[in-house]
Amino acid sequence: MARKISRNTFIMDSPPTIRSFSSTVGKKEGEGPLSQYFDEIEQDAYFGQKTWEQAESELMKRTVVRAVSKAGISNDEVDYMFAGDLLNQCISSTYGLRDLNIPLLGLYGACSTMSEGLVLASLMTDSGLGENIAAVTSSHFCTAERQFRFPLSYGSVRTPTAQWTCTASGAVVLSPKTTSPFIRAATIGKIVDMGVTDANNMGAAMAPAAAYVIKTFLHDTSMSPSDFDAIVTGDLGKVGSELLTELLQSEGIDISAQHKDCGVMMFDLEAQDVHAGGSGCGCSASVLCGYFLPKIRTGEMKNILFCATGALMSPTASQQGESIPSISHAVFISAESSTGGGQ
Repeated sequence: MARKISRNTFIMDSPPTIRSFSSTVGKKEGEGPLSQYFDEIEQDAYFGQKTWEQAESELMKRTVVRAVSKAGISNDEVDYMFAGDLLNQCISSTYGLRDLNIPLLGLYGACSTMSEGLVLASLMTDSGLGENIAAVTSSHFCTAERQFRFPLSYGSVRTPTAQWTCTASGAVVLSPKTTSPFIRAATIGKIVDMGVTDANNMGAAMAPAAAYVIKTFLHDTSMSPSDFDAIVTGDLGKVGSELLTELLQSEGIDISAQHKDCGVMMFDLEAQDVHAGGSGCGCSASVLCGYFLPKIRTGEMKNILFCATGALMSPTASQQGESIPSISHAVFISAESSTGGGQ
């Protein structure tokens, strides 16, 4: 069973294995610096469907099916699945996965959803409640624009701090096995709201939540940034990443050598005209599953701290002038199952 060491943080006594992982991205993401790392790059933004929303459902379904296949199991052998996306009522998850016949727990943590899914799936696996438990998220540029901003035909001008919602999905299957990557510990974040109201500057809204969870994890586990090959944030983008580093430096914590942001990594910020970088809960999920997990499995990386970040806003709240509350959860993923660093 997981061992609680603080209000926020727990350590796995039997760290679950990320048995398989899968990533799918769209055309623009496939033209970026990470193109060689993804399992599938779909050139058709509609994914063979009639609407953007149906396209995102197909995107998520393909990614889950591939992850399950890579695990060498059938859908019937997946005990539970945690899934979430950015759309109202999580329709990408519910419509995309309804035919798979897998017990489903839907999640909404905005762009932090992959971290949340990993936390819950690892706890359930460590407790012995399942042999194979999946976690998946997705996002799609066109569905997010329609829901949160303006229809594409409106042709609105993007601000310099704006980010590009990734058309992407990542899925993992966790099992109580003995091969890397392992999930060794996690810190559950809290809602942090610094009063940012600009929906086109989500990096600034989310950076304090990432700073809180990273600081809390390092304090609770007595680990330091140098214990990690990478401290990975979800999609703070260029603006939010700079703010995160500054916030932690003010607390005496320097992550500048280890910090990687999936929103910055996904695109060539200049050549692809994405302004501050990528976003969307499929952004961090696909980069985790496409880039980081293979490097841990091969031993190229030993330890990463994965901190997907989410802006918990809604169009209605934004229209009412509400600020943007944010959250981040930290997941310690390692090539080794043994504990260390004060644990």
